[in-house]
Amino acid sequence: MDFRIADTFTSSLARLTGAEQKAVKTTAFDLQLDPSSPGLRFHKLDRARDPNFCSVRVSDDIRLIIHRTAAGILLCYVDHHEPAYAWAERRRIERHPTTGAAQLVELPERVERQLVVPAAPAEPIPKPLLFAGIPDDTLLGYGVPSEWLAEVRRADEDSLFDIAEHLPQEAAEALLNLATGTTPAMPERTPVESDPFAHPDAQRRFRVFANIEELERALNYPWDKWAVFLHPAQRRLVERQYGGPARVSGSAGTGKTIVALHRAVALARRHPAARVLLVTFSKALANALRVRLRTLTVNEPAIAGRIAVHPVRGIAYDLYNATLGQPNIAPPALIETLLRQAASEVEGHRFSLRFLTGEWRDVVDAWQLGTWEDYRDVARLGRKTRIGGRQREILWSIFGRVRADLAERRAVTWADVFGRVRMHLSDETEPFKPSPEVFLL
Repeated sequence: MDFRIADTFTSSLARLTGAEQKAVKTTAFDLQLDPSSPGLRFHKLDRARDPNFCSVRVSDDIRLIIHRTAAGILLCYVDHHEPAYAWAERRRIERHPTTGAAQLVELPERVERQLVVPAAPAEPIPKPLLFAGIPDDTLLGYGVPSEWLAEVRRADEDSLFDIAEHLPQEAAEALLNLATGTTPAMPERTPVESDPFAHPDAQRRFRVFANIEELERALNYPWDKWAVFLHPAQRRLVERQYGGPARVSGSAGTGKTIVALHRAVALARRHPAARVLLVTFSKALANALRVRLRTLTVNEPAIAGRIAVHPVRGIAYDLYNATLGQPNIAPPALIETLLRQAASEVEGHRFSLRFLTGEWRDVVDAWQLGTWEDYRDVARLGRKTRIGGRQREILWSIFGRVRADLAERRAVTWADVFGRVRMHLSDETEPFKPSPEVFLL
C-alpha cells in the first residue's frame, strides 16, 4: 500500500501551532506504520463529493483529511474540525481524462459565489473572452479539469486570475501562457492503465514515502516544500547523468539553487565513496545551504558528512594558503587610495576616480593585466566609455603605479588570488584534475 502526502497537506500543517503539528505528525506516523490500527479513528465524510475522503481524529478539535483507497493512503489536509470538513466537501481526487495525471480538483459549483463580480452601476462594456475559440480537447490537453471547462470559457482578463487560483498548477500555467500569446507545450499523456500518481504533473503535488525516515524528514520541515516537492523539470536535472559540465540557467526564483542542493545530495547517494563540493558566490548563501542540507539529510548523517558547501572565495583562499602562503588581501579602500594617489601623480588626464575604479575592477584586475601590452590589446568588453590609444597609455601609467604599489606592500586582490592559484596548479608537473570522487557544482 502506497503512502503519500499532498502539497496541500504540508501547507496546511505549517499553519498550525507547534503543539498541534506535533500531534498531527504522531498520527501521520501511526497511519504509515499501521493504517488498520484500532487506535486510529476514521470518520466517513457524508457531505464529501469524493467517497474516498475521510477524516482521522488527531485531537478534540484537529482533523486530518485523507484519501483512502485499496491502493494507498494520501494525506490531503489538516485543520480544525469545521474548516477541515469544509475543505474536503469542495474537492475530490481524480485522474484527468486526457493527460492521465492525478489531480486534486476543487469543484467549481462550490466556489462559484467567490468568482462572482458585483455588477457595476452602469452597463459595462463586455470584455473579450480569452479562451472562447480554443477547442475542449486542447484545454483538456493542458490539464484543465473537465468540471472547469465552462468556467474557463467564460474567463476574461478580469476573472482569469481568480479562476487560475482554483485550478491545478499545470492548467493554470497553460492558461496564463495562452492569455499572454504564448503556446505552451502539451503535457505528457499516459496510458489509462498507468499509475496516475506517477505522471510528471502529479509529482508536482503528491509525494510517495517508502519509509518512516522519509516521512519524518518531510514533516519536520513542512515550511520547506522545496525539500519534498520538486517540479518534474527540476527532478530531471537532479537525476540526469551528464557526460561533462552542465549549465542550468533561469531567472531569479526559478529554483536553480534548489536544484544544485538536491543534485549534490543525489550525487552523494549515487556514489557512496564520493565527496561532493557545492560552491557558491556568496558566504551568506553557503551558510544558508548548509542549514538546508541538514534538512534534506537529517536522517542520513553519512550523506551529509560527505558534502561540503563553501563560498568560492573560501575555496580560493584555502588553496592559496596551502600552496603559496597566507594571502594579504587588499581591501577596496586601499585600492581606491592607491588609484587616487597614482592619478594625482599623472598629468594630462581628466579621468574621474569613479571611472578609474571601474576600469581597474572590470578590466585591469578582472583580466589580470600586468603589462602595458596586455592593457593595450584588451577588448574592454562591457565598458561603455570608449578610449583611444593615447588615453590608454595615460591610464596604464596610473594602473602600472597601482600594480607596483601593491607588489611593494605584498598585497593581492581577490582576482590575483584566483589567477595565481590557477597558474600554480597549471604549472605543476601533473596537470590539476578534480578527483573522480569530487563533483563541482
